[in-house]
Formats: sequence, C-alpha cells, structure tokens
Amino acid sequence: MTYAADQLYEEVAYLAYHFHWPLDQLLDLEHAERLRFVAQVARLNGG
Repeated sequence: MTYAADQLYEEVAYLAYHFHWPLDQLLDLEHAERLRFVAQVARLNGG
C-alpha cells in the first residue's frame, strides 16, 4: 500500500508548525503515531 505524498506533506507541515520538530524526526514517526499526534493537536486547537 502506498501513502499519498500530499497527505504526508500535510501531516508533517501541521506537526512542524505546531511542534517545531525537525523534518527528519517527523518523517521517522510511524504513520499511526504521526496521525495520533495530528489528532491530538487538532483537539487542542478546538477542531
């Protein structure tokens, strides 16, 4: 299964914006872990 590049960029940009983590750290996250962080940030932002 391939993971859409646009979706990956969106997740990484979202987390980089909020956490200020370097790109290599964000790309090293497992997909499920990255999505969990995205969901948590969204909840913190009221979304």
